[in-house]
Amino acid sequence: MSFIWDWINNTRPPLIAPELVSNLRDAKRVVVLTGAGISAESGVPTFREAQTGIWAEYNPEELATPYAFEKNPWRVWEWYTWRREMIEKKDPNDGHYALTEMQRRLLDQNAQFTLITQNIDGLHKMAGSKDVLELHGNIFRSRCTDLDCDEIVEYKDLKPTETPPPRCHKCNGMLRPDVVWFGEALPLDDLHKAMAASQKCDLFFSIGTSTLIQPAASLPIMALDADAVVVEINPIETLITKRVTYPIQGKAGNILPKLVAGTWD
Repeated sequence: MSFIWDWINNTRPPLIAPELVSNLRDAKRVVVLTGAGISAESGVPTFREAQTGIWAEYNPEELATPYAFEKNPWRVWEWYTWRREMIEKKDPNDGHYALTEMQRRLLDQNAQFTLITQNIDGLHKMAGSKDVLELHGNIFRSRCTDLDCDEIVEYKDLKPTETPPPRCHKCNGMLRPDVVWFGEALPLDDLHKAMAASQKCDLFFSIGTSTLIQPAASLPIMALDADAVVVEINPIETLITKRVTYPIQGKAGNILPKLVAGTWD
């Protein structure tokens, strides 16, 4: 696999503890939580870094709200269109592909694998990961604002319109980005699945997340409280670094391929 050879030939990631390799090889229930850091390695700007050009004058927290959409749906839709077009130019990185391979290997040995992400860019799915729990939604989906309809529409299936936002093909209601805005609750079904998996896992990875945004930040704590082995992969220290079993400082794109290769190849 190309991503494995990339780290062999071009990078020198931090050493992986042999005990962690054994933990992963023997794991029965693995949970992975990813945040903005893994997408940043693909060149996807973080939420606040994305404010450039004509959008530099806007506070993103004032655009990503139900009130902002109600007040000016055109502006909010255009902002998300701009962000979507920026993300479309990015590709999954070696960290994304390593997680896809980790999932495949674990499923082959009849282990459970749950991938949870706070990212809305869809890069995990592009890399081939299955059944991803997207806690904050996906920028490449839209949904109807009519609560009696709530139709989900893939961005590629949207019909062109002269005056965005486009309309729902079922009820003619206004469509909005299918992402979680400030002041909104996370999708309960996915959140419950994420919490249940975190409380029952024997190995938990926290990757590229600051562990500041709730309720996702509580997931590694749940795993720790359940006596799971917890691994953190992050270039910088976070609030949980000193509590985890294996704190690994570095980039996911360097570390994960080495871990996967060391475990199964």
